[in-house]
Amino acid sequence: MSIRTKMTMLFLSIVTILLLAFCITIYFLSEIYRQKEYKTRLRQEALTAATVLFNKEEVSPDLLKLLARNQMTVLNKEEIIILNNKNEIIYQSGLENSNIKKYIITDIKSKKELFWQQDEIEKYGMVFKNKNQEYIVITSAVDKYGLSKQQILAWLLGCGGILVLILSAIGGWFFAGGLLRPMQQMIKKIDNINASHLNLRLSHNNKDELAQLATRFNEMLDRLQKAFNAQRSFVSHASHELRTPLTAITGQIQVSLLANDNVDELRLMAKSVLEDVSQLNKLTNNLLDLTSIDADDTNIEVALVNIVELLWQVRNEILKKHNNYEIIIALDEIDEYLPEIYANESLIYTALINLVENGVKFSPDHTIYIKLILSDNQIIITFQNKTEGISKLELESLFQPFIRGANSKNTSGHGVGLSLTRRIVQLHKGSLIANLVSQERIVFELKLSKNNL
Repeated sequence: MSIRTKMTMLFLSIVTILLLAFCITIYFLSEIYRQKEYKTRLRQEALTAATVLFNKEEVSPDLLKLLARNQMTVLNKEEIIILNNKNEIIYQSGLENSNIKKYIITDIKSKKELFWQQDEIEKYGMVFKNKNQEYIVITSAVDKYGLSKQQILAWLLGCGGILVLILSAIGGWFFAGGLLRPMQQMIKKIDNINASHLNLRLSHNNKDELAQLATRFNEMLDRLQKAFNAQRSFVSHASHELRTPLTAITGQIQVSLLANDNVDELRLMAKSVLEDVSQLNKLTNNLLDLTSIDADDTNIEVALVNIVELLWQVRNEILKKHNNYEIIIALDEIDEYLPEIYANESLIYTALINLVENGVKFSPDHTIYIKLILSDNQIIITFQNKTEGISKLELESLFQPFIRGANSKNTSGHGVGLSLTRRIVQLHKGSLIANLVSQERIVFELKLSKNNL
C-alpha cells in the first residue's frame, strides 16, 4: 500500500469518526429537545383538563370530552385520564379503556410527575390537588410532527455525511498527492545519482521536514563523495607507490641474473633489493593500518599507557637503526603521578615513532627536540626540528595520504606516516597540528586527553 493511499485512508478515518460523532450528537440533542418540548405540551394539556374539570363552575365530563376533541390545539391521538385518590378513573377523554399499571401510578405519586414513552406514544403523569384531595392526571399523545422532523433530520445527516465522506476521500487523495509531490521529485532525482554523478544534489525551497530530509541527504552525499574521492585517490597513489619498488626489485633481479659470478656485485644487488623490500613492507603495513583504522574506529582495546616509557622506547628503537640521529627529550615538572592515559599502546607507539622518525629524517642536522607538558586533563607533546623548503600552505596538506612536502625530494618515504598518525590521534579524541615557528623550524603539537575513550 502506497503512502498516498495510507494518508488518504487515515484522513478519511479521522473525518468519519468526527463526522459520525457530530451527526450522533446533533441527532440526540435534537431528540432531547423534542422530548422536552413535547413533555411541556403534554403537561399543559393535563393542567388544562384538570383545571376545567375541577372549576368552580362544574363542567360535565361529556362536555369536557367534546371540548378536548374539538379544540384547535388538540394533539395527535391525545388521551387524558384523571384518577382519584382511590386510583379510580373519574375522567377519560378516549373511547377505549386504558389500563394504567399500578407501578406507574406509584411512581407518579412518589415523584409528583413522570414522563415515559410506550412505543410511539409519549405519556405524562402528574399529581393535581383540588380541595385537599390529590388526583392523578395522565396525558398521552403521539408527536407526529416532531417524529417526522427527527426522521427528516436523520435522513439529512446520513445523506450529508455520506456526501461529505465522498468529498473528503477525493480531497484527501489530491491533498496527499500534493504533499507527496516533492518526495516524488526527490525520488526521481535520487534515481539519477550514481557513482558517475555524485555531484548531483537535491534541491529544496521550503523549511519543512522534507527540506530537512533533503539537507541531510545532501550532507550524506557530501560525505560519500569525499570518501569516494579519497578512496579513488588512495587507490591511485597506492598503486603508484607499490609499482615503483616492485619495478625496481624486478629490474634488479633481472640484472643479477645476467651478471657474472661476482660475489661483491651479487651482495650489493641483494642489499639493494632488501632495502626495496623493506620499504615495500613498511608501505604495506602503513596502508593496512590506515585502512583498518578507517574501516572500524571503535573496536580497539585500551589500557593504561605510560607516555614517557613509550617515548624512550621510540628513541631507543630509532637510535639503534640510525646512530647519527639525535633525539632530545625534555620533561615538564612531574610530581608524584605518572603521565598515563587510557589508549591503545600499539597505535600510540606507531604515532609517536612516525612523528619522531619524520622529524629527525627531514631535519638537516637530524636532530629533534621533544617536550612533554602535563596538566590535569591532558598531555601535550611537542616535536620541534629544523626544516628546509616548506611553506605554511603545505602544512595542512602534510596530513593527506601520499602528499609529501617540497623538502622530501631526496628523502625516502611514501607520504603515509603523518596521515596514519593523525588518524590514530583522532581515534583517541586528540589533536595533531603543525606550525612553523620560523622559516627554519617546524613544530608538531600532539594533545591527548587522559580520559579520551
